[in-house]
Amino acid sequence: MGSNGINSSTDAYRVLEAPIGQARHLRIITVGAGAAGLNFAHQINRHMQNITHVVYEKNPEVGGTWYENRYPGCACDIPSHSYQFTWEPNPHWNKFYSTAPEILQYFIGIAKKYDLYKFIKLNHQVVRAEWQESEGIWRLGIKDLKSGIIIEDWCDFMISGSGILNNWKWPNIPGLQSFKGERLHSAAWDAEAIWSAKTVAVIGNGSSGVQIVPTIQPDVKELITFLRSPTWITAGFAQSKAGPNGANFNFSDERKREFEENPGIYLKYRKEIENELNTRFKFILKDSQEQADAVKFSTKDVKAKLGEKNPLLKYFLPDFSVGCRRTTPGNGYLEALTERNVRAITESITEIVPEGIKVDSGEIVKVDMLVCATGFDVSFCPRYPVIGQNGILLSQQWKVKPEAYLTMAVPNFPNHFMFLGPNAPIGHGSVLPILEHSAKYILRMIHKCQTERIKSVVAKWDAVADFVEHINTFMTRTAWSTHCRSWFKNGKIDGPITALHPGSRIHWFHMLDQPRFEDYKWTTSDKNRFAFLGNGFSTREGEGRDLAYYFDNPDAGFESIRY
Repeated sequence: MGSNGINSSTDAYRVLEAPIGQARHLRIITVGAGAAGLNFAHQINRHMQNITHVVYEKNPEVGGTWYENRYPGCACDIPSHSYQFTWEPNPHWNKFYSTAPEILQYFIGIAKKYDLYKFIKLNHQVVRAEWQESEGIWRLGIKDLKSGIIIEDWCDFMISGSGILNNWKWPNIPGLQSFKGERLHSAAWDAEAIWSAKTVAVIGNGSSGVQIVPTIQPDVKELITFLRSPTWITAGFAQSKAGPNGANFNFSDERKREFEENPGIYLKYRKEIENELNTRFKFILKDSQEQADAVKFSTKDVKAKLGEKNPLLKYFLPDFSVGCRRTTPGNGYLEALTERNVRAITESITEIVPEGIKVDSGEIVKVDMLVCATGFDVSFCPRYPVIGQNGILLSQQWKVKPEAYLTMAVPNFPNHFMFLGPNAPIGHGSVLPILEHSAKYILRMIHKCQTERIKSVVAKWDAVADFVEHINTFMTRTAWSTHCRSWFKNGKIDGPITALHPGSRIHWFHMLDQPRFEDYKWTTSDKNRFAFLGNGFSTREGEGRDLAYYFDNPDAGFESIRY
């Protein structure tokens, strides 16, 4: 008889000598120590038992996107008191919209406070992952970036926490490498870069471009901004709590002290902001009154800042719905475009030449520094090969379109979950509560495998097909489906929409409350699916346990059917 209590020499069934509820040991590897990885490490440490958890992070510090993005003006356009974990509220934020360095320090502070570095291997980059069907494990290759050595590791569950806006890319413009001046990407900024008294070109008018332009404008000799796509510049998120006209502002020492000393007041303030963010989804419905109001408000605001006769108006009053591209709060951006040392060019770029940028008219715009605020690879495919069942590559399976089950699981890839996969609610408000809800769902799945002796779990194709059909049908009623080029559609004009959830944030949270276990294929470690029932006892009746616990709360268990 084997050590697990099941006869290993015959097919005869034997009772497992263990109580029901006993958690078998599992090894989990998480890729990435950004917000997702840190939250996941904290939740495992706090709520799970008998887990070995390793987090591999390619950077020399935690923080993910907030470690990597250091461009001038880099900040979060979600209010600080919403862009934080619910389990670690910070009453000491300096600004209503926090800058990147302060957000990074928040995450570093969490890693230190909760001793999460003991799970994290910095300067280690995953370069390969392959599922082993017979063993029911993942085998990974990890490169130690200090030594260059490739090491091997394995896990029962592999979790991708590397983020959606992580793999930055240069724009596909002919001659880019020929430029003789200084060339920078917003997501790989050189801290030593000097732009003062230079002629600087900024390509791109998405979130990072909108932050860079007003930040460097006062210092440059001339700023040339190339507007690649029409876009709406909107008011800041949680406008009612922001400063005049949606401006950022500093919290006073008195206000921070009040938040610290009065948790009830602070919670009320945080919930007011979150409530406001959670009402925004209504304007995404393209035929709604809220959409009409958003168009009216943004039109009035843009005209007031640019001037009624500014030729750029047609570029900032597009014919697609507000929200088709990610709404871009741009405090100071439109005003910067009216400054005397700023030139906005809407002609298409034909090529980059050694001395600058050539446009459709044939003009060569000479510049000293070229800033590409041109975004990321949003194909959702990891940078490294992920090989699932029957040797299928995730990048090949997603070559035409990335499709996942409830954003987190993919057919052919057992025991693999991801944060912020295809069709997550990433355009709906603060991403941190989204990560928290994802982690709860994933850990419920893992806990079921751990306590019911399940070897592997994988999403079913028919469940994904139905989910995708619902997404595609629902999205026709949204602003996202209108005629614009957007990273929500992987850079395409007319879909499909691969980056957003078909509903509000609350809708998504509600969807994850109860896992639909029937949408997965489960493979047990034992021939008898009920082997986990064990020796007739429960982990709930150990020494000193309350054996009448069900008297305490007669309503326990009904939570999930309340609305």
